[in-house]
Amino acid sequence: MTADSLKIPSAFGLVELVKTPMHRLGSADNTHDYPLELVIGDGHDLSSMRGVLVNGRPTALLAGSRGATGLHAHAAVVIDDALYIAVGDSVACLGLRPFALRWATRTDDATCFGVHFDASRSALISHGELEIARLSPDGHILWSASGADIFSEGLTLAADAVEAIDFNERRYRFDYDSGAELGT
Repeated sequence: MTADSLKIPSAFGLVELVKTPMHRLGSADNTHDYPLELVIGDGHDLSSMRGVLVNGRPTALLAGSRGATGLHAHAAVVIDDALYIAVGDSVACLGLRPFALRWATRTDDATCFGVHFDASRSALISHGELEIARLSPDGHILWSASGADIFSEGLTLAADAVEAIDFNERRYRFDYDSGAELGT
């Protein structure tokens, strides 16, 4: 289920993501004036627009290429002083203090549906339409795994594996460390 906003508490205050479908980069006629307008990806087909507000103040707008990422509970996660956000075909990392883009990594050839974090393993996982990937803290893809069809039916972080379900309801279990597919 998608929403119009997502609120995430952090040590630096409330981080809120908002849908901004009518935002036009560089325009003075937008609903909010964001000090930073960041294009994530190659700049083609900017179909994911996310406003980031910190403590109610417009802080940045992220415009993502390719797929339209929904706004839901796993659209972003705050870890320590960083906001990791799924936008378009990528995961972007924004530092919260100082507020700045640290990195953006294309994690899927189509759409990045969401980003998950398992604190016990320090595992940052990208849930893409075509790929499930684990990212390092500096944005490098540690492993990436695909399936027989699109991963449209959900992703969960189990105690022993990353579990994903494809369009045909086939279940996949990927090893946290290597990304190797495990038996079901």
